[in-house]
Formats: sequence, structure tokens, C-alpha cells
Amino acid sequence: MPSHARASLAHAASRCAAALGKFWPYHDRLFAEQPAFERPQLITYAEDLGLDGDSFTACLEGDEARRRVEADIAEGRAIGIRGTPSFLINGILMVGAVPVEKFRAAIDEALSRGSAR
Repeated sequence: MPSHARASLAHAASRCAAALGKFWPYHDRLFAEQPAFERPQLITYAEDLGLDGDSFTACLEGDEARRRVEADIAEGRAIGIRGTPSFLINGILMVGAVPVEKFRAAIDEALSRGSAR
């Protein structure tokens, strides 16, 4: 899956933030700061959000977050995701900057079927 040089590290950092209860605030900070995803910056973002710096750093430097990132990437590849943005709506893959009308149509169709695939 093509990505920028620090995408996997930022992905791992977001998993660490999630483990410490702050996924969405951390997510929002990453989007605000992109592409500033060097390790010291990622740790600072966590600390700015009130996360324990030592716990966050230990998670980021450990193997668990990296393994989970690799598993996420493998899962995405297995279902045909090759880059971002990519979306799955009821099993239908939509790639790129898809117009909102296509999203509405896919969601409406999924709702009309009444069940998930």
C-alpha cells in the first residue's frame, strides 16, 4: 500500500493513543499537524493531549502496535485497498476522492437491501 515515509509510525502512534483512551483527539491532532510525524513530534502530541509520555513512548517503541499496523495493512491489501482514501460501504470498495452523490447512492442502496453483506 503506498504511503508516505512516516505513515506506519503515525498509524502505530494512533493505536497507542487509542490504548490510552484518546484515539479521536489524537487522530484530530495528526490531521492538523500532517505531515509532521517524526517520533519526537508524535510523543509531544500525545503529551499535549494529557497522555502519559512514558506509557505512550513504551507503546510506540514496543512490538504490539507495529504488529497491529502490519496486520491492518495486510487486511487492507487482502480486500483490495491499495491507497488512501479508500472506503467500504456494505462491501463495495470506493477509492479516491469520491463525489458525495456516489456515497449517497451506495448508502441508499445498502439501506434498501436491509442487511449487510
